[in-house]
Amino acid sequence: MLRVGNCKQCRAFSETELCAICSDPRRDGSVLCVVETPVDIIALEQTNSHHGLYFVLMGRLSPLDGIGPEHIGIPLLLQLLRQQSFREVIIATNPTVEGEATAHYLASILRDQEIKCTRLAHGVPIGGELEYLDSNTLARALEGRLPIAE
Repeated sequence: MLRVGNCKQCRAFSETELCAICSDPRRDGSVLCVVETPVDIIALEQTNSHHGLYFVLMGRLSPLDGIGPEHIGIPLLLQLLRQQSFREVIIATNPTVEGEATAHYLASILRDQEIKCTRLAHGVPIGGELEYLDSNTLARALEGRLPIAE
């Protein structure tokens, strides 16, 4: 009988104690990407751009709904950060009000530690046309603009 549970390290769905990503010695154990749900890992893995580890919050902060840090695994994340040495934590929460609140909260916690904290960029999608984008997306794209490589 197949039994699915949560990986004891990242909290993603797994049939074993450690998922395939956490048990892969080829992964960069110094970079941790924090996501809201296990599905987010699948989306990021499809890019083949992140070769580090993950941590799944299993939700996002939502004070209006009574969801605080203790409800989404932030204490477990802090425990992981104490147990392992990471040089960077990538906050990959969704660009929603709750996702932004969660990212801000995590960044404030990480400021006190000597860990580089980064956030996924937000902006204009490949193939998108400016006239069809909402003002928040355009504002984010302007704020996060990068120099053109020569």
